Amino acid sequence: MIDPRLSQLAKNLTRYSTNLKEGERVLIDAFDVPDEIIVELIRSAREIGAIPYVNLNHARVNRELSLETTEESLRIQSAIELQRMKNMDAYIALRGSNNIFESSDVPSEQAQLVSQVMKPVLDWRVNKTKWCVLRWPTSAMAQQAMMSTEAFEDFFFKVCNLDYSRMLKGSSALKDLMAKTDRVHLKGPGTDLKFSIKGIGAVACVGTHNIPDGEVFSCPVIDTVEGVLQYNAPSVYQGVSFDNIRLEFKKGRIVDAKANNTKRLNEILDSDKGARYIGEFAIGFNPYIKEPMRDILFDEKIAGSFHFTPGQAYEEANNGNKSQVHWDMVCIQRPECGGGEIWFDDELIRKDGLFVTEELLSLNPNNLVAK
Repeated sequence: MIDPRLSQLAKNLTRYSTNLKEGERVLIDAFDVPDEIIVELIRSAREIGAIPYVNLNHARVNRELSLETTEESLRIQSAIELQRMKNMDAYIALRGSNNIFESSDVPSEQAQLVSQVMKPVLDWRVNKTKWCVLRWPTSAMAQQAMMSTEAFEDFFFKVCNLDYSRMLKGSSALKDLMAKTDRVHLKGPGTDLKFSIKGIGAVACVGTHNIPDGEVFSCPVIDTVEGVLQYNAPSVYQGVSFDNIRLEFKKGRIVDAKANNTKRLNEILDSDKGARYIGEFAIGFNPYIKEPMRDILFDEKIAGSFHFTPGQAYEEANNGNKSQVHWDMVCIQRPECGGGEIWFDDELIRKDGLFVTEELLSLNPNNLVAK
């Protein structure tokens, strides 16, 4: 029997997240996930009258391909995948992982080559299709979260099947506020950072692009970032684990970067010119996600968090930064994580992870999950 939570999730992804219409083509890009959820997505898409296509991926296979791939080989692959993406109206990615460190031994120059050559496919998908990306629960993820497999599955479906429409009012207010804000000041343990978001705009993310979701993002004016930022959530990027990342900025550029793996951190930040500039500033508020689990689609939505992202900017809130890197690094500001403050134009917006202005109170956890 099909778990009814799978059916509900498939309906949410096809009807709410990507809002499929009759005749639209959707690519279901599956990475190490059970057949059952793929089947449910196919059925749900067809019920609408949409046309589903499926691409199957496996992490161990992708690792092996990446180890000794060449630029010529990648360019052929990129051309094929780009042509396919250009024929799609929508894209749903299901990303499971039995081992989040599967690609940790792929040399950094190989990982950078893959990112660089395949970037046109990513850019088309992000900017030209209706897309949604979803993590899939695995035993490995349960271990990361330090939960039993069953408890983690319950947590996963609670988060992913949240009624995201409850975020619409508050996120709209936050979006409008960010759109008219000039100066931002972030304060916290080891953090004193100032920058401008004037004229950049903002985008509310409430279940239409990522699942789980719950954030509003903007982007700094590229050369305005000044100060220091101490992240307190662990991060995995290109299959490598990082802790205690500390970045120092001058005129928008990362001039000093330290972590438990400082060498690899700086190798990534030296991938290209844009990797040392910021491409996103976002405030997270998913009420069910409280602790980091080294999975960015979850961690960037943590209640009471923000992320400040080296690399590529999104077109919807664009400061012009271009890079093959887009690394969402997370800082949690709830009291148990050290607290912190977010100020917009000298007005306190959020303190210790809770919004304090009247129009944003609905985004606080108790209001998002209230019955």
